[in-house]
Amino acid sequence: MKRAFTNATLLDGSEAMEPQPGFTVVTDGQTITAVAPDGEADLTRCEVTDLGGRYLLPGLVNLHVHIPANGRPRKKPMDAKKIVRVATANKLTRKYVEHMYKTYVRTQLHSGVTTMRTVGGVENYDTWVRDLIEAGKVEGPRILAGNMAVSVPDGHMAGSLAYEATTPEEAAAFVGRIAQDKPDLIKLMITGGVLDATEKGEPGVLKMAPELVKAACDEAHRLGYTVAAHVESPEGVRVALENGVDTVEHGALPDERIVNLFRERGAAHVATLSPALPYALFDPAVSHASEMERYNGQIVFDGIVACAKACLAAGIPVGLGTDTGCPYVTHYDMWREVNYFRTYCDVTPAFALYTATKRNAQIAGLGEVTGSIEPGKCADMIVVAQNPLEDLSRLRQLDAVVARGRMIDRPVVKKMPQVEAELDKFL
Repeated sequence: MKRAFTNATLLDGSEAMEPQPGFTVVTDGQTITAVAPDGEADLTRCEVTDLGGRYLLPGLVNLHVHIPANGRPRKKPMDAKKIVRVATANKLTRKYVEHMYKTYVRTQLHSGVTTMRTVGGVENYDTWVRDLIEAGKVEGPRILAGNMAVSVPDGHMAGSLAYEATTPEEAAAFVGRIAQDKPDLIKLMITGGVLDATEKGEPGVLKMAPELVKAACDEAHRLGYTVAAHVESPEGVRVALENGVDTVEHGALPDERIVNLFRERGAAHVATLSPALPYALFDPAVSHASEMERYNGQIVFDGIVACAKACLAAGIPVGLGTDTGCPYVTHYDMWREVNYFRTYCDVTPAFALYTATKRNAQIAGLGEVTGSIEPGKCADMIVVAQNPLEDLSRLRQLDAVVARGRMIDRPVVKKMPQVEAELDKFL
Protein backbone atom coordinates (compact mmCIF):
# COMPACT_ATOMS: atom_id res chain seq x y z
CA MET A 1 0.00 0.00 0.00
CA LYS A 2 1.29 3.45 -0.91
CA ARG A 3 1.24 5.64 2.18
CA ALA A 4 2.04 9.30 2.71
CA PHE A 5 2.87 10.86 6.06
CA THR A 6 2.06 14.54 5.83
CA ASN A 7 2.46 17.51 8.17
CA ALA A 8 5.46 15.81 9.79
CA THR A 9 8.27 17.44 11.71
CA LEU A 10 11.16 15.53 10.20
CA LEU A 11 14.28 14.31 12.00
CA ASP A 12 16.09 12.59 9.16
CA GLY A 13 18.80 10.64 11.05
CA SER A 14 21.75 12.69 9.84
CA GLU A 15 24.59 13.55 12.21
CA ALA A 16 23.57 17.18 12.66
CA MET A 17 19.83 16.65 12.29
CA GLU A 18 17.48 19.45 13.21
CA PRO A 19 13.67 19.46 13.21
CA GLN A 20 12.24 20.22 9.76
CA PRO A 21 8.54 21.07 10.11
CA GLY A 22 5.99 20.76 7.34
CA PHE A 23 7.35 17.72 5.51
CA THR A 24 5.77 14.80 3.69
CA VAL A 25 7.27 11.31 3.42
CA VAL A 26 5.85 8.98 0.77
CA THR A 27 6.32 5.23 0.66
CA ASP A 28 5.42 2.66 -1.98
CA GLY A 29 4.80 -0.04 0.59
CA GLN A 30 8.27 -0.83 1.90
CA THR A 31 10.48 1.88 0.42
CA ILE A 32 10.57 5.64 0.89
CA THR A 33 9.98 7.18 -2.54
CA ALA A 34 9.83 10.88 -1.70
CA VAL A 35 10.72 13.30 1.09
CA ALA A 36 9.51 16.81 0.32
CA PRO A 37 7.88 19.89 1.83
CA ASP A 38 4.12 19.55 2.24
CA GLY A 39 2.31 20.10 -1.03
CA GLU A 40 5.25 19.18 -3.26
CA ALA A 41 4.94 15.37 -3.24
CA ASP A 42 2.65 13.32 -5.47
CA LEU A 43 0.01 11.74 -3.21
CA THR A 44 -1.88 9.93 -5.99
CA ARG A 45 -3.36 6.64 -4.73
CA CYS A 46 -1.75 7.12 -1.32
CA GLU A 47 -3.34 6.41 2.02
CA VAL A 48 -2.60 9.69 3.80
CA THR A 49 -1.69 9.92 7.48
CA ASP A 50 -1.65 13.49 8.79
CA LEU A 51 0.85 13.61 11.64
CA GLY A 52 -0.35 17.00 12.83
CA GLY A 53 3.16 18.31 13.33
CA ARG A 54 4.39 15.29 15.29
CA TYR A 55 7.99 14.13 14.92
CA LEU A 56 8.90 11.51 12.33
CA LEU A 57 12.33 9.92 12.67
CA PRO A 58 14.14 6.72 11.69
CA GLY A 59 13.43 3.53 13.61
CA LEU A 60 16.03 2.64 16.22
CA VAL A 61 18.76 0.08 15.49
CA ASN A 62 19.84 -2.10 18.43
CA LEU A 63 23.23 -3.69 17.79
CA HIS A 64 23.48 -6.00 20.80
CA VAL A 65 20.57 -8.24 21.79
CA HIS A 66 20.22 -11.66 23.41
CA ILE A 67 16.63 -12.59 22.60
CA PRO A 68 16.07 -15.44 25.10
CA ALA A 69 16.15 -13.32 28.29
CA ASN A 70 13.88 -10.49 29.40
CA GLY A 71 15.99 -8.41 31.81
CA ARG A 72 14.06 -9.34 34.94
CA PRO A 73 16.08 -8.54 38.09
CA ARG A 74 17.68 -11.47 39.89
CA LYS A 75 18.63 -11.88 43.53
CA LYS A 76 21.23 -14.55 42.81
CA PRO A 77 23.24 -15.73 39.79
CA MET A 78 21.46 -18.06 37.40
CA ASP A 79 22.76 -21.35 36.07
CA ALA A 80 22.59 -20.55 32.35
CA LYS A 81 23.65 -24.04 31.28
CA LYS A 82 20.87 -25.65 33.30
CA ILE A 83 18.25 -23.18 32.05
CA VAL A 84 19.12 -23.83 28.40
CA ARG A 85 19.27 -27.57 28.97
CA VAL A 86 15.78 -27.57 30.49
CA ALA A 87 14.41 -25.18 27.86
CA THR A 88 15.49 -27.47 25.00
CA ALA A 89 14.69 -30.78 26.71
CA ASN A 90 11.49 -31.72 24.86
CA LYS A 91 8.77 -30.51 22.50
CA LEU A 92 6.79 -28.81 25.26
CA THR A 93 9.70 -26.76 26.58
CA ARG A 94 10.77 -25.91 23.04
CA LYS A 95 7.29 -24.56 22.38
CA TYR A 96 7.87 -22.21 25.30
CA VAL A 97 11.20 -21.10 23.79
CA GLU A 98 9.40 -20.37 20.52
CA HIS A 99 6.70 -18.39 22.34
CA MET A 100 9.36 -16.44 24.24
CA TYR A 101 11.24 -15.55 21.06
CA LYS A 102 8.08 -14.39 19.30
CA THR A 103 7.03 -12.29 22.30
CA TYR A 104 10.38 -10.60 22.78
CA VAL A 105 10.97 -9.66 19.14
CA ARG A 106 7.50 -8.13 19.07
CA THR A 107 8.37 -6.12 22.17
CA GLN A 108 11.53 -4.80 20.52
CA LEU A 109 9.53 -3.67 17.50
CA HIS A 110 6.76 -2.03 19.49
CA SER A 111 9.37 -0.10 21.48
CA GLY A 112 10.71 1.47 18.28
CA VAL A 113 13.49 -0.92 17.29
CA THR A 114 13.01 -1.66 13.60
CA THR A 115 16.37 -3.41 13.15
CA MET A 116 18.38 -5.42 15.64
CA ARG A 117 21.47 -7.59 15.73
CA THR A 118 21.50 -10.73 17.90
CA VAL A 119 24.81 -11.80 19.42
CA GLY A 120 24.26 -15.09 21.21
CA GLY A 121 21.09 -17.12 21.39
CA VAL A 122 19.74 -20.60 22.05
CA GLU A 123 20.76 -23.04 19.31
CA ASN A 124 19.50 -21.70 15.96
CA TYR A 125 16.38 -19.93 17.22
CA ASP A 126 17.75 -16.50 16.22
CA THR A 127 17.74 -17.40 12.52
CA TRP A 128 14.46 -19.30 12.98
CA VAL A 129 12.62 -16.22 14.21
CA ARG A 130 14.44 -13.98 11.71
CA ASP A 131 13.11 -16.11 8.87
CA LEU A 132 9.57 -16.12 10.28
CA ILE A 133 9.64 -12.32 10.43
CA GLU A 134 10.94 -12.12 6.86
CA ALA A 135 8.11 -14.40 5.75
CA GLY A 136 5.53 -12.20 7.47
CA LYS A 137 4.52 -14.94 9.92
CA VAL A 138 5.79 -13.21 13.07
CA GLU A 139 5.78 -9.52 14.01
CA GLY A 140 9.26 -8.22 14.74
CA PRO A 141 12.18 -6.06 13.58
CA ARG A 142 14.58 -6.84 10.78
CA ILE A 143 17.09 -9.18 12.43
CA LEU A 144 20.77 -9.73 11.80
CA ALA A 145 21.10 -13.08 13.54
CA GLY A 146 24.11 -14.52 15.31
CA ASN A 147 22.72 -17.76 16.80
CA MET A 148 25.17 -19.57 19.10
CA ALA A 149 28.52 -17.92 19.83
CA VAL A 150 31.97 -19.47 20.19
CA SER A 151 33.54 -19.52 23.65
CA VAL A 152 35.97 -21.77 25.54
CA PRO A 153 35.59 -24.02 28.58
CA ASP A 154 34.85 -21.80 31.59
CA GLY A 155 34.42 -18.89 29.17
CA HIS A 156 31.59 -16.39 28.95
CA MET A 157 28.23 -18.14 28.30
CA ALA A 158 30.07 -21.41 27.61
CA GLY A 159 27.71 -24.32 27.25
CA SER A 160 24.56 -22.20 27.18
CA LEU A 161 24.61 -19.59 24.41
CA ALA A 162 28.09 -20.52 23.17
CA TYR A 163 30.03 -23.58 22.07
CA GLU A 164 33.24 -24.48 23.92
CA ALA A 165 36.33 -24.63 21.70
CA THR A 166 39.64 -25.95 23.04
CA THR A 167 41.83 -25.67 19.93
CA PRO A 168 42.07 -23.39 16.90
CA GLU A 169 40.73 -26.23 14.77
CA GLU A 170 37.67 -26.58 17.01
CA ALA A 171 37.08 -22.82 16.98
CA ALA A 172 37.06 -22.81 13.17
CA ALA A 173 34.87 -25.93 13.09
CA PHE A 174 32.30 -24.31 15.38
CA VAL A 175 32.18 -21.29 13.07
CA GLY A 176 31.42 -23.67 10.21
CA ARG A 177 28.74 -25.38 12.28
CA ILE A 178 27.06 -22.07 13.08
CA ALA A 179 27.27 -21.07 9.42
CA GLN A 180 25.15 -24.06 8.40
CA ASP A 181 22.04 -22.18 9.60
CA LYS A 182 22.97 -19.13 7.52
CA PRO A 183 23.35 -16.48 10.24
CA ASP A 184 24.34 -12.90 9.49
CA LEU A 185 27.44 -12.71 11.71
CA ILE A 186 29.64 -14.74 14.04
CA LYS A 187 30.00 -13.92 17.75
CA LEU A 188 33.04 -14.75 19.90
CA MET A 189 33.28 -14.65 23.71
CA ILE A 190 36.92 -13.58 24.16
CA THR A 191 36.93 -12.46 27.80
CA GLY A 192 34.88 -13.05 30.89
CA GLY A 193 32.55 -10.45 32.32
CA VAL A 194 31.47 -8.93 35.60
CA LEU A 195 29.68 -12.07 36.78
CA ASP A 196 32.48 -14.36 35.58
CA ALA A 197 35.17 -12.58 37.58
CA THR A 198 36.67 -14.36 40.59
CA GLU A 199 38.76 -11.46 41.88
CA LYS A 200 38.05 -7.86 42.72
CA GLY A 201 39.57 -5.58 40.10
CA GLU A 202 39.84 -8.25 37.40
CA PRO A 203 36.71 -8.25 35.24
CA GLY A 204 37.03 -9.26 31.62
CA VAL A 205 39.88 -11.74 32.11
CA LEU A 206 41.15 -13.08 28.78
CA LYS A 207 39.64 -16.52 28.24
CA MET A 208 40.08 -17.22 24.53
CA ALA A 209 43.69 -17.57 23.41
CA PRO A 210 44.80 -15.38 20.48
CA GLU A 211 45.30 -18.38 18.19
CA LEU A 212 41.66 -19.45 18.73
CA VAL A 213 40.44 -15.92 18.02
CA LYS A 214 42.46 -15.82 14.80
CA ALA A 215 41.25 -19.24 13.65
CA ALA A 216 37.62 -18.31 14.26
CA CYS A 217 37.95 -14.93 12.55
CA ASP A 218 39.80 -16.37 9.56
CA GLU A 219 37.11 -18.99 9.01
CA ALA A 220 34.28 -16.51 9.50
CA HIS A 221 35.82 -14.10 7.01
CA ARG A 222 36.47 -16.93 4.56
CA LEU A 223 32.75 -17.74 4.73
CA GLY A 224 31.79 -14.08 4.28
CA TYR A 225 30.78 -13.22 7.85
CA THR A 226 31.79 -10.33 10.07
CA VAL A 227 32.84 -11.10 13.65
CA ALA A 228 31.57 -9.46 16.82
CA ALA A 229 33.30 -10.17 20.13
CA HIS A 230 32.42 -9.89 23.80
CA VAL A 231 35.41 -8.06 25.32
CA GLU A 232 35.65 -6.33 28.71
CA SER A 233 39.37 -5.72 29.34
CA PRO A 234 42.16 -3.83 27.59
CA GLU A 235 44.04 -7.08 26.95
CA GLY A 236 40.92 -8.58 25.45
CA VAL A 237 40.34 -5.60 23.15
CA ARG A 238 43.93 -5.80 21.92
CA VAL A 239 43.73 -9.56 21.29
CA ALA A 240 40.39 -9.15 19.49
CA LEU A 241 41.63 -6.45 17.14
CA GLU A 242 45.03 -8.04 16.48
CA ASN A 243 43.33 -11.25 15.37
CA GLY A 244 40.57 -10.02 13.10
CA VAL A 245 37.46 -9.03 15.08
CA ASP A 246 35.26 -6.48 13.28
CA THR A 247 33.22 -5.08 16.18
CA VAL A 248 34.30 -4.89 19.79
CA GLU A 249 31.22 -5.31 21.98
CA HIS A 250 31.34 -3.53 25.37
CA GLY A 251 35.01 -2.45 25.32
CA ALA A 252 37.52 -1.32 27.93
CA LEU A 253 39.94 1.50 28.75
CA PRO A 254 42.01 1.91 25.55
CA ASP A 255 45.59 2.98 25.07
CA GLU A 256 47.19 4.43 21.94
CA ARG A 257 47.95 0.95 20.59
CA ILE A 258 44.30 -0.09 20.88
CA VAL A 259 43.05 3.08 19.18
CA ASN A 260 45.50 2.50 16.34
CA LEU A 261 44.33 -1.12 16.03
CA PHE A 262 40.74 0.02 15.69
CA ARG A 263 41.82 2.33 12.89
CA GLU A 264 44.05 -0.24 11.14
CA ARG A 265 41.36 -2.93 11.25
CA GLY A 266 38.55 -0.61 10.21
CA ALA A 267 36.75 -1.96 13.27
CA ALA A 268 33.94 -0.38 15.26
CA HIS A 269 33.17 -0.16 18.96
CA VAL A 270 29.68 -1.11 20.11
CA ALA A 271 29.06 0.54 23.47
CA THR A 272 26.64 -1.17 25.85
CA LEU A 273 26.12 1.05 28.88
CA SER A 274 22.82 -0.48 29.96
CA PRO A 275 24.07 -3.77 31.49
CA ALA A 276 26.99 -2.26 33.41
CA LEU A 277 25.04 0.64 34.90
CA PRO A 278 23.02 -1.36 37.49
CA TYR A 279 26.15 -3.06 38.84
CA ALA A 280 28.15 0.16 38.91
CA LEU A 281 25.56 2.70 40.09
CA PHE A 282 22.65 0.95 41.81
CA ASP A 283 22.40 0.63 45.56
CA PRO A 284 23.60 -2.96 46.25
CA ALA A 285 20.43 -3.52 48.24
CA VAL A 286 18.56 -3.10 44.96
CA SER A 287 20.96 -4.75 42.50
CA HIS A 288 21.87 -7.59 44.92
CA ALA A 289 25.42 -7.24 43.63
CA SER A 290 28.25 -8.32 45.86
CA GLU A 291 31.02 -5.86 46.72
CA MET A 292 33.24 -7.54 44.11
CA GLU A 293 30.54 -7.38 41.43
CA ARG A 294 29.84 -3.73 42.15
CA TYR A 295 33.55 -2.85 42.08
CA ASN A 296 34.12 -4.77 38.85
CA GLY A 297 30.91 -3.37 37.38
CA GLN A 298 32.27 0.13 37.88
CA ILE A 299 35.50 -0.82 36.08
CA VAL A 300 33.54 -2.19 33.13
CA PHE A 301 31.18 0.79 33.02
CA ASP A 302 34.05 3.28 33.11
CA GLY A 303 35.92 1.23 30.50
CA ILE A 304 32.99 1.26 28.07
CA VAL A 305 32.63 5.02 28.45
CA ALA A 306 36.38 5.58 28.02
CA CYS A 307 36.51 3.35 24.94
CA ALA A 308 33.57 5.14 23.33
CA LYS A 309 35.04 8.58 24.03
CA ALA A 310 38.49 7.63 22.73
CA CYS A 311 37.04 6.10 19.56
CA LEU A 312 34.83 9.12 18.92
CA ALA A 313 37.80 11.46 19.35
CA ALA A 314 39.81 9.37 16.87
CA GLY A 315 37.02 9.21 14.28
CA ILE A 316 36.40 5.50 14.86
CA PRO A 317 32.76 4.38 14.46
CA VAL A 318 30.89 3.89 17.72
CA GLY A 319 27.56 2.13 17.85
CA LEU A 320 25.02 1.33 20.54
CA GLY A 321 23.37 -1.82 21.83
CA THR A 322 21.51 -2.66 24.98
CA ASP A 323 22.83 -6.17 25.79
CA THR A 324 19.18 -7.01 26.39
CA GLY A 325 18.75 -9.95 28.71
CA CYS A 326 21.10 -8.81 31.47
CA PRO A 327 19.39 -7.83 34.75
CA TYR A 328 17.49 -4.54 34.38
CA VAL A 329 18.00 -4.52 30.60
CA THR A 330 14.64 -5.09 28.94
CA HIS A 331 13.50 -5.60 25.37
CA TYR A 332 11.80 -2.18 25.37
CA ASP A 333 14.55 0.12 26.62
CA MET A 334 16.79 0.94 23.65
CA TRP A 335 15.78 4.55 24.23
CA ARG A 336 17.58 4.40 27.59
CA GLU A 337 20.83 3.33 25.94
CA VAL A 338 20.55 6.39 23.68
CA ASN A 339 20.02 8.56 26.74
CA TYR A 340 22.97 7.01 28.64
CA PHE A 341 25.20 7.63 25.62
CA ARG A 342 24.28 11.31 25.66
CA THR A 343 24.76 11.60 29.43
CA TYR A 344 27.93 9.61 30.05
CA CYS A 345 29.76 9.99 26.74
CA ASP A 346 29.15 13.74 26.46
CA VAL A 347 27.53 13.81 23.03
CA THR A 348 24.65 15.95 21.85
CA PRO A 349 21.11 14.54 21.70
CA ALA A 350 21.25 14.79 17.90
CA PHE A 351 24.50 12.79 17.77
CA ALA A 352 23.11 10.19 20.18
CA LEU A 353 20.02 9.75 18.02
CA TYR A 354 22.13 9.64 14.85
CA THR A 355 24.25 6.92 16.46
CA ALA A 356 21.19 4.83 17.31
CA THR A 357 19.86 5.11 13.76
CA LYS A 358 22.05 5.91 10.77
CA ARG A 359 25.44 5.15 12.37
CA ASN A 360 24.24 1.84 13.83
CA ALA A 361 22.83 0.85 10.45
CA GLN A 362 26.19 1.59 8.83
CA ILE A 363 28.07 -0.47 11.42
CA ALA A 364 25.65 -3.33 10.84
CA GLY A 365 26.32 -3.19 7.10
CA LEU A 366 22.85 -1.84 6.35
CA GLY A 367 23.70 1.78 5.68
CA GLU A 368 22.16 1.63 2.21
CA VAL A 369 19.01 -0.05 3.52
CA THR A 370 17.85 1.71 6.67
CA GLY A 371 18.81 4.16 9.41
CA SER A 372 17.70 7.44 7.86
CA ILE A 373 14.67 9.00 6.19
CA GLU A 374 15.57 9.56 2.56
CA PRO A 375 14.38 8.26 -0.81
CA GLY A 376 15.48 4.71 -1.53
CA LYS A 377 15.73 3.69 2.12
CA CYS A 378 13.35 1.23 3.71
CA ALA A 379 10.32 2.77 5.41
CA ASP A 380 11.52 2.11 8.98
CA MET A 381 10.30 5.03 11.10
CA ILE A 382 8.83 6.02 14.43
CA VAL A 383 6.47 8.83 15.42
CA VAL A 384 6.68 10.74 18.71
CA ALA A 385 4.51 13.58 19.95
CA GLN A 386 7.28 15.94 21.13
CA ASN A 387 10.81 16.81 20.09
CA PRO A 388 13.18 14.05 21.32
CA LEU A 389 16.19 16.32 20.78
CA GLU A 390 14.93 18.37 23.72
CA ASP A 391 14.48 15.29 25.89
CA LEU A 392 15.49 11.82 24.67
CA SER A 393 13.18 10.19 27.21
CA ARG A 394 10.33 11.18 24.89
CA LEU A 395 11.33 8.11 22.88
CA ARG A 396 9.89 5.87 25.60
CA GLN A 397 6.30 6.56 24.47
CA LEU A 398 5.67 6.21 20.74
CA ASP A 399 2.63 7.26 18.77
CA ALA A 400 3.45 4.88 15.92
CA VAL A 401 6.06 2.50 14.54
CA VAL A 402 6.51 1.96 10.81
CA ALA A 403 8.46 -1.19 9.96
CA ARG A 404 9.19 -1.86 6.29
CA GLY A 405 6.18 0.24 5.42
CA ARG A 406 3.74 -1.40 7.81
CA MET A 407 2.30 1.01 10.37
CA ILE A 408 1.64 0.03 13.99
CA ASP A 409 -0.54 2.72 15.55
CA ARG A 410 -0.21 3.39 19.30
CA PRO A 411 2.12 0.46 20.05
CA VAL A 412 1.94 -0.91 23.59
CA VAL A 413 4.50 -2.97 25.49
CA LYS A 414 4.16 -4.62 28.86
CA LYS A 415 6.68 -3.13 31.28
CA MET A 416 8.17 -4.10 34.65
CA PRO A 417 7.31 -1.39 37.22
CA GLN A 418 10.26 -2.22 39.49
CA VAL A 419 12.72 -1.91 36.60
CA GLU A 420 11.14 1.35 35.44
CA ALA A 421 11.30 2.88 38.91
CA GLU A 422 14.97 2.06 39.49
CA LEU A 423 16.23 3.01 36.03
CA ASP A 424 14.33 6.29 35.98
CA LYS A 425 16.62 7.50 38.76
CA PHE A 426 19.43 7.68 36.18
CA LEU A 427 17.74 9.64 33.41
